[in-house]
Amino acid sequence: MMTVDELVAMARRDNASDIHLVCGIPPKYRVDGQLENMSEEVLDMDDCFELAKWLAKDGWEEYNRVGELDAADTFAGNRCRIHIFRQQGIPSVALRLLQDKIPDLSKLGLPAAAMNLTGLHKGIVLVTGETGSGKSTTLAALLDYINHHTKAHIVTLEDPVEYVYTPDQCAINQREVGKDTQSFASGLRASLREDPNVILIGEMRDRDTIETAITAAETGHLVFGTLHTGSASDSIDRMVQVFPEGMQIQIRLQLSMCLQAVLTQQLVQRKGGGRVLACEMMIVTDAIRNLIRGGNTPQIANAIATSAALGGQTMDQALVRLARGGQITREVAMHYAHDPAYVKKNAL
Repeated sequence: MMTVDELVAMARRDNASDIHLVCGIPPKYRVDGQLENMSEEVLDMDDCFELAKWLAKDGWEEYNRVGELDAADTFAGNRCRIHIFRQQGIPSVALRLLQDKIPDLSKLGLPAAAMNLTGLHKGIVLVTGETGSGKSTTLAALLDYINHHTKAHIVTLEDPVEYVYTPDQCAINQREVGKDTQSFASGLRASLREDPNVILIGEMRDRDTIETAITAAETGHLVFGTLHTGSASDSIDRMVQVFPEGMQIQIRLQLSMCLQAVLTQQLVQRKGGGRVLACEMMIVTDAIRNLIRGGNTPQIANAIATSAALGGQTMDQALVRLARGGQITREVAMHYAHDPAYVKKNAL
């Protein structure tokens, strides 16, 4: 059986993003979005228990009690996010390889206007998308740019801590949910007493966290957070809908005043191999604030499409640009589009 260090070294060599260790099949890794075998050796139950126990370390008792465990560690010189979970009584493992260093914000393929988000002093900025779409990397690049260019205090709330920052111009406190604080919501409430300028919330997953994030933004803090949503309008609806119906009008009003921008990401197949970032960017204009207040979120996509002068773009516009630039095929662009007919017509 290959060791974890050997598996990670092989995955890093082949530019894989994830490793999956499951009983009854060989170790697999995800290369360019597709799962491939790492060897022909099939993992048995003893292998899975041994690997999981070694990865869990002091968290093995928690895994046995709860049935899953999140952690982070470094193997073969590469920091990884670890998720151990039980299936049919046997441990399985998913490892996400993180980049060795936080990438330069200007090299991620984000819209040019994304750089302006680092100069904000208050409000909420969301980075959204499905699992594996690069949200953590984008947030890390945004915060690291602030770290190198602004004298501020950054507090992060993560589950687990993924990228580790080296403080430069900023004081940085990275708090891990479950170890340093009980939950995102409790850590966020505490952070308001820690004199932060910038707060990162690893996931805005419940009403308490979202409500406190809005309060933090309203009281002069810059809040970065993530949601698993596929568009800016979906993100607004998701945040509003966690509240009871009687509170939703008030929450829409508050969001309309404190939301600054939403980046929605997809990683799509690059022509010739690899993947490339397609990114929708909603910059919250007065027109969009009115749509948020009025609950007219289906009209937001049109408002984004007409905000190009400010740097906004829809996901379909981003895909069209990538296709016209020869980075992806028209077929790939249509596959990932919200409106395939629009992309087919314009991605020439």
